[in-house]
Amino acid sequence: MKSPPPSFAEAKNSRQKARAAGMDPDRWYVVEYDSAVKKGQVKEVIFWNTSIALYRGEDGELAAMRNLCVHRQLKLTHGAVDKCTLRCAYHGWAYNREGWLEDYSHDSFGNPLIKKQLRTYPVQVRYGLIWLFPGDPELAFEHKIPEIPELTGDNTWASFAVDYTWRTHHSMVIDNICDFSHAFLHRKYKPFIDAKLTHHEADDDRVYLTYDAYMAGGRISGIFVDRNRVNTRSIELCYEYPYQWTNTGDSIKNWSFMLPINEQTTRVFFLFYFDALKIPLIAMKTPKWLTQLVLNIAKPLVFKPILDEDGIALEAEQLSYETYWDAPPIELNPVVPMFQRLTARKWEGYLERAKNTQAAYAN
Repeated sequence: MKSPPPSFAEAKNSRQKARAAGMDPDRWYVVEYDSAVKKGQVKEVIFWNTSIALYRGEDGELAAMRNLCVHRQLKLTHGAVDKCTLRCAYHGWAYNREGWLEDYSHDSFGNPLIKKQLRTYPVQVRYGLIWLFPGDPELAFEHKIPEIPELTGDNTWASFAVDYTWRTHHSMVIDNICDFSHAFLHRKYKPFIDAKLTHHEADDDRVYLTYDAYMAGGRISGIFVDRNRVNTRSIELCYEYPYQWTNTGDSIKNWSFMLPINEQTTRVFFLFYFDALKIPLIAMKTPKWLTQLVLNIAKPLVFKPILDEDGIALEAEQLSYETYWDAPPIELNPVVPMFQRLTARKWEGYLERAKNTQAAYAN
């Protein structure tokens, strides 16, 4: 029987290292839509095999803590929100937002309240998305949530978000959404065609690249792109660890946020935003309300089918990698190994920091 893919320490090349790497927890990660967690509701979030209970108290405030009751180790997501605390489903032990055990809800048999605290996680809401910091909370102020000026203030652009949970490693997602040589996969919808890599560069935190390509060439999508106003013959992309963004003509933009669930599963949030579209037979630049209406219609008709194609390919790649992980890497696009090296380097840096922290505590 063939051995499984190598661990990060055992990996022999950049592809194997990237496919075994986690993502640095000392960053902000999108974990859910703000609208998906109602008052009095709790949901499980998993970051790299770590289960987290995310809940919203009756006052509307969010909180996140380790998803494990200290009593019998049940997941707290089986329980219920009680005002601003989270109660375990079994014995009703209640934890406040700081993770402290606050109440038993039953006879304590003469024993004082146990002083136990669960680990908690910083949480914020931006752009209609819930962001969580799974790493060292002391670093939450050092590493910021990406600034998207087009989605803040009074004159925001029309936008929509869509997410997928794919059985694929997060590094495969990055390779996919930054490598425009897979236009054949999307030959039906033609989001990009005839792509030519025109520039690429890398530093310690990002890989930046540009393509000359014919964007939005599909039968439906092409109708609504104002090619007289927007340059749709080129696109900027950037893997700005751990996020990815694109920019077409300073008018069509996107961020992609990976949530690494485990070694084979990734939830990806895609956030698209547009300053305007073209409506057939109307010469004027569309107002925001009309742009938003068109986007809401285009989301299931254009965007989701394209991303569905990516998901099919990525899940097939994951399945194949688990069998053919030792096949010699063959990459024609020079940026793909750059993505993989950045992913591996960031994970290696985190592991080294964690090792040094443990050594400091040991001393």
